[in-house]
Formats: sequence, C-alpha cells, structure tokens
Amino acid sequence: MRLFQIFTNGPGMLVFIIIGLLGLALAVASLVLGDFIDLADGALSGTSLGAGGMLFGATGMVVLSSGLEPWVAYPAGIVVGILVIVLVNVMLKRLKAGDDGTPVSLVGAQGSVTSDVDRGHGEVSLDVATELETRLAFSDEPIEQGARIVVVEQHGGRVKVEPVR
Repeated sequence: MRLFQIFTNGPGMLVFIIIGLLGLALAVASLVLGDFIDLADGALSGTSLGAGGMLFGATGMVVLSSGLEPWVAYPAGIVVGILVIVLVNVMLKRLKAGDDGTPVSLVGAQGSVTSDVDRGHGEVSLDVATELETRLAFSDEPIEQGARIVVVEQHGGRVKVEPVR
C-alpha cells in the first residue's frame, strides 16, 4: 500500500525516484567502469554526480513522504545534492593525492628467506617498512631458508634476490 502511495503521490515523487535511480546507475557505472565522466578538468566526476543524484532523490522523497510541499522538497534536494557532489569530489581528490598507489622500488632492500628460493620460486620477508607480508622471490642460485638476501631486480610483485655477501 505504501509503495502505491509513493507512485501516486503526484509527479513530484516520481521525479525524485527517477533522478535517484539515475544517480544510482551513474554511481555504480562509474565505480565499475572507472570515472568515464570527467567535467571541468576533474571538478565533476561521474561518481560525485551519481552520489549527488542519489541523495537529491532520497532527500526529496523523505521531505515529500513527511507531508511537506514540493516547494520545500526541491530546494532541500538541490542543497543536499550539491553538498554531496562537493564532498565526494574533495574525498576523491584526497584519495588520488595519497601515495598508496605509488609503486616503490625494492631494489637494494635486504631481508631474509622464509621459504627456500631457487630459479622458479620461493618467499622472502623484506626489512622495509612498506612490506608487511612476504614476497614471491626467485634467484639464479638456490638460497636456503633463514639466509639474508638483497633484492637485485623487481618484476611486478616478484623480486629477484641474491645472498648478502
């Protein structure tokens, strides 16, 4: 019964539902496909516009459902939508500015062998603050577990190591 009232509460409610659903679709598409919408040199992204559309729709529906008039719902939805767009853009810029995604060269780093290393495979633990887990490693010569090593090459997530001499 309540769902029927939402759809029959005049065109105002339907507008908020449609804009909210379009915002949801845009946000999901931007998260899955990457930000394929980038307006004004990154000032507006698909993710932020989608989030703004969702919250515009949700705010309008809440205001109309609480018995207030559409002339209150539209400005409230616009204000909340714009605030969400700005907030999401600020958060995205801070996330992109962080150094979490910056690759770090491990060449020269030292550590120890946690699982015997040979030409094909092995594991090492590196004495580097950014390395919390073991790394897959290989070597031109067999290196036994517990031996000290140094990284001589890096190939993606794997490292080529040699014994410390």
